Amino acid sequence: MKEQINYSNELSGKIALVTGGTKGAGKAIAGRLKAAGAIVVIAARNKPDQEDPDMHFIPADLSLRGTADSVANAILDKYGRLDILINNLGASETPAGGFAVLNDEHWESAINTNLFAPVRLDRAFLPQMIERGNGVIIHIASIQGSLPLYDATLPYAAAKAGLINYSKGLSKEVTAKGVRVLTVSPGWIKTENVKYFLERIAKSSNSSIEEAEQSVITALGGIPAGRPAEPEEVAELVGFLASPRANYLSGTEFIIDGGTIPTI
Repeated sequence: MKEQINYSNELSGKIALVTGGTKGAGKAIAGRLKAAGAIVVIAARNKPDQEDPDMHFIPADLSLRGTADSVANAILDKYGRLDILINNLGASETPAGGFAVLNDEHWESAINTNLFAPVRLDRAFLPQMIERGNGVIIHIASIQGSLPLYDATLPYAAAKAGLINYSKGLSKEVTAKGVRVLTVSPGWIKTENVKYFLERIAKSSNSSIEEAEQSVITALGGIPAGRPAEPEEVAELVGFLASPRANYLSGTEFIIDGGTIPTI
């Protein structure tokens, strides 16, 4: 007899961790999982703008060695397990100017944040998922993993490419043990930080916000959908992939970019 799934409360009782879950897509993902009934933990360097009593916040800089184990210990001590791990943390803080302006610290920072942080968290949580024969890990990568922007975000793009490859390899190892591993690669997302970014472009170029947005779309080679994604659109995809409706999906990269990548 087939299992009957209540889509309106399909993650009831599940324990979920969303890294970088206080802003942008991470915040939207946390809200989406909560709406589906999950008990949500968020880990980030900065506190939420508005604290949600229904979400457990752990202050953590996951780019640092040892922090992943501390976060895992806190969650496993409190809840006894983790069912869903959303490795959403990602950042690019390197200067513009191409390869010549990038030093070892820029590269190490990008790799620690965008690749080592999820690798370390996976390593911390996988043993109990495998022991129970159940779990979902979703890595939030980027279309820059295959469409790098060399001028300002090359270390970020390289780290995300590594994350996509690692995610596929990990899925080959642990899917047979009951743990689904997936990758979501968004294109440009209209977060609060992006809004500030567009304001700075508009001010420096004496243009409108709409013209600044179009300049970024042009730099990306165009977005057929004509706009960046809303955080909630990315969150909806992640919510589906984390749910029982996606039980047969593992090892796949899902691109959500409004058609930006021009190749198959």
